[in-house]
Order: sequence, then C-alpha cells, then structure tokens
Amino acid sequence: MRQSKLFGKTLKQAPKDEVSINAILLTRAGFIDKLSAGIYTYLPLGLRVLNKIKNIVREEMNAIGGQEILMPALQPKELWEKTGRWTKPGKEVMFQLEDRSGKEYGLGWTHEEIITPLVKKIVSSYKDLPLYLYQIQDKFRDEPRAKSGLLRGLEFSMKDLYSFHTDEKDLEEYYQKALKAYQKVFKRCSLELLVTEASGGSFSKYSHEFQVLTPSGEDIIFYCQKCFYAQNKEIAKFKADDKCPKCKSGKMAEGKSIEVGNIFQLKTKYSSPFDLFYTDQNGKQKPVIMGCYGIGPSRVMGSVVEVHHDQQGIIWPKIIAPYQIHLLILGSENELGKKAKTVYNKLLAQGLEILFDDRLDISAGQKFADSDLIGIPYRLVISNKTKDKVEVKRRNEKEVKLMEIKELFKKLTSEQSDK
Repeated sequence: MRQSKLFGKTLKQAPKDEVSINAILLTRAGFIDKLSAGIYTYLPLGLRVLNKIKNIVREEMNAIGGQEILMPALQPKELWEKTGRWTKPGKEVMFQLEDRSGKEYGLGWTHEEIITPLVKKIVSSYKDLPLYLYQIQDKFRDEPRAKSGLLRGLEFSMKDLYSFHTDEKDLEEYYQKALKAYQKVFKRCSLELLVTEASGGSFSKYSHEFQVLTPSGEDIIFYCQKCFYAQNKEIAKFKADDKCPKCKSGKMAEGKSIEVGNIFQLKTKYSSPFDLFYTDQNGKQKPVIMGCYGIGPSRVMGSVVEVHHDQQGIIWPKIIAPYQIHLLILGSENELGKKAKTVYNKLLAQGLEILFDDRLDISAGQKFADSDLIGIPYRLVISNKTKDKVEVKRRNEKEVKLMEIKELFKKLTSEQSDK
C-alpha cells in the first residue's frame, strides 16, 4: 500500500476529547475516527488490525468445533419478554425502539434470546448434540460511561459462542476446552492475562473473566504473585497481602485490569423459557444444557495498544500489525525512487505486507515520527546515505542495521514462513 494513497492522516496532537492511551494513539496514528462518544469508524489501518484479530479468534473457535453463523442485530421484544430481560437489564443497557407500525425491537447486546429458539428448530434428539455455534458481530450497549476508546463503547465488535449439551458433565468438558482456546487467542495477540474467577450470577458458582493487568484498567482484581490464581474484587473474600487460598504460599496483590473475554455455564437458564428439549436414548425429554463464551475483538485491539506502546506511539505485535514492513524513501531523486520501487515490488512478490511511504512532500523527520506512531514491526529506509543497502530497524528496538538487499529479502521471507 502506497502511503500517499492511504485514507487517513496522522495527527501531531492528541484529540482534546480523548483521555485513554488507546483512543489517543489509534486516533493520532490514523487507525480510527471518533463519530461520537463510544462510536468509532475503523479506517483502513484499523480495519486491517481488527480483521486479523477476528481471524485469530475464528481459527481458535473452529479448532474446538465451532461453526460460524451470523444472527440479526435487530431483535423482537417478545423474545426478550420470554426470559424477563426486556425490562431488566434490558431497559438499563439495551437500545430499544419501535418501527412505524408500533412493533418494538431492541439492538442486540447479547444473543441468548435469538440463538436458543434458533437451535430449537434444528435440535430434537441426543444425536444432534453437542453443538457449538458462534458469530462475530457488532453489538450495542447503552453504556453510561462511554469512554476509554475501544475499551468501552456504545457499538463494539464481539465474538459470542454458544454451546449446547446433553448434560453438565459434557458442558464442563467443553468449558475447559474453551478456556484453553481463549488462552491461545490472547497469547497469539501478545496479551498476558490472568484467568480470573468472577460471579456466575444465577448460572453457576463462578464464571471466568480473562483480565489483562494495566494501570489504565477499569476492573480491580486480586491475584497471587506466585501461582497467578485470581479473583475479581466483586467476589473476593481476601485482600492484598493475604496468603493465596490456592497455593497457600504466595501473597495476593491488587491490580487494575481490562476484561477482554468471559465464559459462563448457562445450564438451563435459557433453554427452559424457550422449551429447548432433546429426546435421550430412552425416549425421555430433557432440557438442553448451555454455555456461552465471549471475546471482544475491538476491546482486544484497544488493550494491545494500552499494553504495547511507548512515548513515540504504538508497538504492534507482528501477527496483528496492519502491515509487517514500513518502507520509507527519503529524497526524491529518480534513481532513489526506482530503487525503492524495486524493493517494494520484490517484497510484495514474496507475500509480505508493506506500507510504502512514498510521500515526496514530507520531511524525513516527519516520516520517522509517523512510522513510530503507526508502530509497524519493521522500518526499512532507503536514502542517499544507505547507497546500495537498506537501513533496517525493528519498532521495539533501538538498534539500526544496514543490510544488503539480498540479505534483507532472505531474512524477511524466512520470518514470514515462520509466522
């Protein structure tokens, strides 16, 4: 991609109405644009990152048997009345509206009320179970504190998977598979997280949240500094410096964190009101047992920026970076431009993702500043000083190297094959 044609511009100053690190850096670097509080447009750079996160999620959900579907965001009132959630918490968090005929709808902030009657149309026997369905879709929430950039929005991306089982034993086994799959997702996105016990509400004793420690987090958790057992402060019966209740030797610490995912054992909470039953081997009807599993790709994107940045800008992990290489040309001489285009085309031919800063009216200092701000893993510079070589620098390192073009190609294509 030639940067001279890229839709979106970098900003020298932080937007006045943003306070969170992710909102400031993503806006300044040209990844997102704020339409209103909690509502953002993903510009080309931002959409590339978001889609890469979604693809990681897809791969891991498919690996544990998930089948992808897409359900409507517009949901009829009567389905929510069956579960009693139209009034509470519906009235508190749901955008509710009427069509011209007076029929009432809500914009989905979760999809239990939609997927349960859907599955009822298909599942009737134990032979149809277990079943695992997921979607990746924008959801809507009437959030009273629409702030913190991508971490807390009115409209946000969400992957929600729902599992359907014949009994609680089968649910528990899949629940543990999903927990491990979630850990793989966040590890691939370069997020170190704590699997944190939280209230299961009316579903079960505990649910599990996936929390990333950061000073900018809005949640508070207690965690063992030795075995990393963790609980959300809302349910914790201990405090900082207490002995860990699990390993008995570590001490508990208190920290701020960002929740990037959660999983619940729903059991019959939604199958019962929708009469979702199956016929077992003996011909008896039994309620289907359910679980749900959520990850916010947009929140993951914001969390990565909160964790991976410095004073100059974002430092993207390679796997979700918008491009792998940022190629800069310093100068406008014809021969220099020809060399840069040759390098650009050869790298493209190797299947590498490149943002080519071919802008001729921008100073070298501004190009370097923009490159640091955008945060692409590799910066390559071609200038009169580099002569027949290329200047190479990793975004997360200070060292700058001069490399022969053949050596550079070999190094980058080798790393691409290991990705």
